[in-house]
Amino acid sequence: MAAPSLLSTLLILLIGVLLARLSAGGLARWAVPAIVVELVMGFVLGNTVLPFKAVAPLSGLTELGVLTLFFQVGLEVRGDLLLSHRAPLLRLVAISFLAPLLAFWPLQAWFALSTPTTLLCLAVLCATGTGVTLRVLSQRQALQTPSGRLLVGVSVLDDLPAIALLAIATAMAGRSMGGSGLGLFGPLLGVALAALSLPLVDRWGRRGRPSPRGPLGILILLIASAWLGEAVGLTSLLGALWGGVLLTRLTPHPQQARPVLTLLADVFLPLYFISVGMRIDAGTLLQPASWWFALVLIVLALLSKLVCAFGITARERLGGVDRWLVVFGLLPRGLPGLVFATTALSAGLIDSLQFSSLVLMVTVTTVLGLLLLEKRLGRTASSQIIPAQINTSSRG
Repeated sequence: MAAPSLLSTLLILLIGVLLARLSAGGLARWAVPAIVVELVMGFVLGNTVLPFKAVAPLSGLTELGVLTLFFQVGLEVRGDLLLSHRAPLLRLVAISFLAPLLAFWPLQAWFALSTPTTLLCLAVLCATGTGVTLRVLSQRQALQTPSGRLLVGVSVLDDLPAIALLAIATAMAGRSMGGSGLGLFGPLLGVALAALSLPLVDRWGRRGRPSPRGPLGILILLIASAWLGEAVGLTSLLGALWGGVLLTRLTPHPQQARPVLTLLADVFLPLYFISVGMRIDAGTLLQPASWWFALVLIVLALLSKLVCAFGITARERLGGVDRWLVVFGLLPRGLPGLVFATTALSAGLIDSLQFSSLVLMVTVTTVLGLLLLEKRLGRTASSQIIPAQINTSSRG
């Protein structure tokens, strides 16, 4: 059978996105996020009418949504946010990163994994679905609460050690995540350029030079920073995130970029999720080993975030931080987990069975985490409304 044309492929993908969006609306009441519906739709398409190799040439476009989301995360990295919660932030990030490392030897021994593959699994376990968490907090107007601010800070910083683990895994496997072949010198060069960019950007802003405000300028900054991150071996994800950080320092009103970024994410992220679902081989889901590996990963994923509850002290709780709201917000692996798994599959770090298991783990933790987060936010809002009503009635 002849391969579908580019227009046919795009039409099938867009129809898949439309069907996923229509289905997601009805499933929202069950706390099933759109990401899960899009993964399922991609799985159906990839194993029936449109194999993944047909959309592989479009991978650059589908990944634009991923880069946009990480760029948006960079916009949330503000000095006041990090400094105001520095101690609990560092404490929680350390626990969230170190706890999964305890599973290194069990995973390697039980499933006969290579060291790079084991590190990749740990990277997915360390990750946090920052995008889906931010979206829920924003919808419930909880971003500026003590719990929301702490959760945003931990979610953003959580992905940095996870990206480092991914880079180490690919380096140990003899593969380069960037195309420059600079070896260890590449990431060091990237870190040096990132540090140098901060004073240069600040000087540019103080002199009143024009900053990227229109769609074209923002898109150029996004793609250029992502390209540079990939070129030096720090991954395009980290480059895009740093591009968002720079934009917050280039312009006094970075929120003006959000409509453009939201449009890009709304268009390209569903295509990415569908393409990930297309890479799941239906045959791997018929093998008990896939489900057993997924079950172990799910248990480890839940435990490694639940222990973060011990990192929130009584002092922070007295300051208004809801321990379980923060922990539940860290459970979803969301987009970073899928990106790490897809990157590893493309690099040959994992096979199709392991990829399916990782996607299952990401799906379960995302659904469960968002469900618990929504319930906790509703309970917190109710507990705040009741005292306010009592105070109002007593004044009346």
